[in-house]
Amino acid sequence: MTFYQQLQQATADARNYLLSAPIIQRCLSADISLNEYVAFLQQAYHHVKHTSPLLMATGARLPESKEWLRAAIAEYIEEEQGHQEWILNDIAACGFDKEKARRSTPNFSTEMMVAYAYDMVNRISPLGFFGMVNVLEGTSINIATLAAGRIQATLGLPNKAFSYLTSHGELDKQHIQFFEGLMNQINDEQEQQLIIHAANNFYRLYGNLFRELDATQAHLLTRDDHSLAHAV
Repeated sequence: MTFYQQLQQATADARNYLLSAPIIQRCLSADISLNEYVAFLQQAYHHVKHTSPLLMATGARLPESKEWLRAAIAEYIEEEQGHQEWILNDIAACGFDKEKARRSTPNFSTEMMVAYAYDMVNRISPLGFFGMVNVLEGTSINIATLAAGRIQATLGLPNKAFSYLTSHGELDKQHIQFFEGLMNQINDEQEQQLIIHAANNFYRLYGNLFRELDATQAHLLTRDDHSLAHAV
């Protein structure tokens, strides 16, 4: 069994905790409101904007023996830059104020996931960040494109309201193959266990993000020029 396969097997319970979040299950059943979708996008913005800084911090803290991994991180950075702006544009396409979303405060669970990521990179080991990569990219390829289709069919939103979900769903199919190859080059057992530990924690933190989503927060992003009261 390759390390990537071990990683998936060792995180199965935590992955199920994420996927069993009620809002994910309802979304896949086409039971979601516009406000809930926008609430998700708002929290996605608050963690996705940290992806490039976290990748940069990870690359900077890797030892010389992991130079091959630093080169891979440089590729990730190039492809991940600016994705938070896609999310803000999706919010605008839904009829909400993206600048209010930019200035908003993340939910507690979102902030804790981001804080744990920085703590992992800076205090414990930069390799732990790949636990987060496993969670976010694995989730994208499993449900992002499917969820986008179900949400769009339910809410009748335009294609431009789904640039984040649809682009990530397709892009991360390539990323996960690249990621699998990287993980299979991690041969040290302690490093492997560290990544597994981090991935389990990130699955639970990300699951909590979904459990804390509050559709009423989307009302705070309503444009000043019209009401979206019908979108409850």
